[in-house]
Amino acid sequence: MSLPRQRGLTEQAATTGVDQTCRMLRLPTIRSQFSEVAETAEREQTSYPGFLAELLLAECDDRARRRSERRIKAAGFPRDKSLRKFDFDANPNIDPAMIHTLAKCEWIKKGLPLCLIGDSGTGKSHLLIALGTEAAMAGYRVKYVLATKLVNELVEAADEKQLTKTIARYGRADLLCIDELGYMELDRRGTEPLFQVLTEREKKNSVAIASNESFSGWTKTFTDPRLCAAIVDRLTFGGNIIEIGTDSYRLATTRARAEQQAAG
Repeated sequence: MSLPRQRGLTEQAATTGVDQTCRMLRLPTIRSQFSEVAETAEREQTSYPGFLAELLLAECDDRARRRSERRIKAAGFPRDKSLRKFDFDANPNIDPAMIHTLAKCEWIKKGLPLCLIGDSGTGKSHLLIALGTEAAMAGYRVKYVLATKLVNELVEAADEKQLTKTIARYGRADLLCIDELGYMELDRRGTEPLFQVLTEREKKNSVAIASNESFSGWTKTFTDPRLCAAIVDRLTFGGNIIEIGTDSYRLATTRARAEQQAAG
């Protein structure tokens, strides 16, 4: 399809032409902002190159934003968590400088692992999701999954002779975030495919985990000692280990709120 072209278009015809060509070229931001930017350019006497640059930059910025939103949605995060909303004062065990350094994603670029270890309510899942979100915004492919869901999916895939395909799918993400590792006991049937996923990703793509158990207690989760040692090795070699602590700030917040209500 081509549009008729002629010189000396009226303002209405020009506006219609811009709208139609933006639809054809899939430039939704320019189409929606053209009139406003044009009015501003006329009022401020912006040059033609300046006016065009303003429109093109707006389109590029909006495309980058939409790509980030798609990557965040594709990651499958269960809720919206950001570093900006994390209360570092509530947990003095966490070094804000280290977390903000991790947010720059150099460890993901190098394919290194990250372990967040701490009791329930200490903020490890918040940090896992927030750092995963930062990675998605930086252009990395991220996948979030609960440990129980991942293991169940792998076991089912093995039963259906689809394990290789499933492992490859989890291997493609630049960052795999595994949450709540340590809440369930895994026999060899559940541990082996998880180990295969970690092996598939080793030294190529990063894995970040959040666990309520210290490494010394992982033998309760992975009942095979040799596989347990191998998994710990995969998740710690060359990576970052952050001990978040045992004091639940969620519980502390709840108690403080209850005390305020009682005092009032």
